[in-house]
Amino acid sequence: MNFDDYRGVWVFIEEKDGAIAPVSLELLGAGRQLAEKRKTALAGVIIGENVGDLAQSAFEYGADVAYVYDDPIFRHYRTETFMKAMLACVQKHKPEILLYGATSTGKDLASAVATDLPTGLTADTTQLDVEEDTGLLLASRPAFGGNIMATILCKKYRPQMATVRPKVMKALPCEKGRSGEIIQESIPLVESDVRTKVLEIVRATEKRVKIDEADIVVAGGKGLGGPQGFQLVHRLADVLGAAVGGSRDVVEAGWIGHHHQVGQTGATVTPKIYFAIGISGAIQHIVGMQNSGLIIAVNKDPKAPIFGACHYGIVGDALEIVPLLIEGFKAALGRKEENANVI
Repeated sequence: MNFDDYRGVWVFIEEKDGAIAPVSLELLGAGRQLAEKRKTALAGVIIGENVGDLAQSAFEYGADVAYVYDDPIFRHYRTETFMKAMLACVQKHKPEILLYGATSTGKDLASAVATDLPTGLTADTTQLDVEEDTGLLLASRPAFGGNIMATILCKKYRPQMATVRPKVMKALPCEKGRSGEIIQESIPLVESDVRTKVLEIVRATEKRVKIDEADIVVAGGKGLGGPQGFQLVHRLADVLGAAVGGSRDVVEAGWIGHHHQVGQTGATVTPKIYFAIGISGAIQHIVGMQNSGLIIAVNKDPKAPIFGACHYGIVGDALEIVPLLIEGFKAALGRKEENANVI
């Protein structure tokens, strides 16, 4: 394989409710840094129906080029149609790096494309870098149950592909009016060629906490002793108007639902304030909250790894300290607890 034929950093632009999904904006920010190191262009690949306006948004968040597939056949995401569009674009323009968000759509598309291209795929990446001289993408992710960080390289094939977890990269500030090159693309695909059909879209009706969108997260771990002790997390969160999170251990123990889990196998969060209550700080958890603005930890073990990741740490029994925090915040904020018994 002649690597000289492959140039450029690409981001699959995922559309959400008529706008670019936040994870794609984050990847444009990361991709901009990689492209500048490689002295090459950053491109976004946009696939959908009536998505031409998204190209301008991509430019304002860092892209130089937008490859646009705009056709009714791409109205809804289907693996087969999007995969064929992406494969055609890759084979025609030959990028050296291709990034996808580690969402249900991004992971599905990336894995499908990887099966058809002679290349690999690094999944659930949390750190990205590139060797300027060799062009090797350094895609790092937790491995062996979150106990180590592994950096994965694709030395023999192109493009180098990775899915990247939401909330671990930073989007660039929007530069209004920034322009770029729009390249309209198409493939000879008609509806009768597609094996899957979208019959109906059913929106989830269950109301769930959007922990990855919260400004404040109060998360608890096994150091709280049991479900009763975990109630303190709910009480503190109620006073602060925060979302409730939990470590993998407490989720597996059934103290709280999986959609509250923070960490490698849960959500990645970047709130302004993150409370880690009774959480030891295994790397599996750290990778899910390390980019929070302010991290406050409470743990009775002074050697707990969480103290190496926090900005402020309190050494002591969470069952004694958290009630004091609750009373202090109640007095300072003039708030009352409303949902103290809800799990």
